[in-house]
Amino acid sequence: MLLWPGAPRFAAIGIWLAGATALCVLAWGIGSGVEVPGADRREDANLIATRGDTPIRRWIVAHVDTKAQGHSMAGRLVAIWLLLASCAGLTLLALARAVLGVPLPTPLVAAVAGGALASGALAGRGRLRGRSAGARDNGTGVLAALTAASTIRDPGVGFLFTGAEEFGLVGARALAKAGIPLAGVEVVNLDTLDERGALYLVHHDGRGAGLARSIRAELADLAPRVVSRRLPLGILTDSLPLAGAGAMAVTVSRLDWGTLKLMHTPRDVADGLDFATAEAVGRRLAGVMGQLGTGGSQNLTAAGNPPRN
Repeated sequence: MLLWPGAPRFAAIGIWLAGATALCVLAWGIGSGVEVPGADRREDANLIATRGDTPIRRWIVAHVDTKAQGHSMAGRLVAIWLLLASCAGLTLLALARAVLGVPLPTPLVAAVAGGALASGALAGRGRLRGRSAGARDNGTGVLAALTAASTIRDPGVGFLFTGAEEFGLVGARALAKAGIPLAGVEVVNLDTLDERGALYLVHHDGRGAGLARSIRAELADLAPRVVSRRLPLGILTDSLPLAGAGAMAVTVSRLDWGTLKLMHTPRDVADGLDFATAEAVGRRLAGVMGQLGTGGSQNLTAAGNPPRN
């Protein structure tokens, strides 16, 4: 429709609208974890761990699942960025065809169409492939949460170990819908704490930004840089649906581009990773979010029936 002289000038806009609608439906399905007909089903569960019946005012969260794909998290981000650039290019071409009313230059259309095909092929590599030990994503986050749990004695601090995070944040979404009081509650999500790169405090709104400021000083010496920022485009974390349910939520991560190239691949193993950052983050959070115990140990017990995902 961009090149054919006999095509109505708005024909390309019509095709663009159909494609944009399909892409939005696909993105919503991936982001929401909706069940896809014909896709493999997996059973998973959330573990809700508390001490006693004291109302929880702070949650520490870590997801326990992992996955391997045809490309790493770095590859996924590149695919998303190329996809967005291609969408922008196709949008401009469709608008130009409608405004000018004449066919567009073939080399220009070919270049943008080639970029769109390349981004689609790269995005298609995101299908599940192989297995991953998930040492960084998210063995480190689970270790940090367990380190905090072994120290905190405050019954007002609970622990959420979520499932199906890698499949559309389904576990966290189930928790947000399960009636757990989250409005005004502090949530610290621990997701990928490597030994290199900056330490990121990722928030989603003003409430989360305030929580990030309150814990930043305690974590400032654990990495060369501590960065408080919004959730990057192309990455999803369990703190997102919990923030949507009214929680003051932040995700703590430490990584760099090299870490992203290992995540979601069979190369994400414990070799070369000493977990020092994960343990240190767990200890610091124990001091910030809970009262340090002085007596004997207490066991964490599962509270209630965990939502099935």
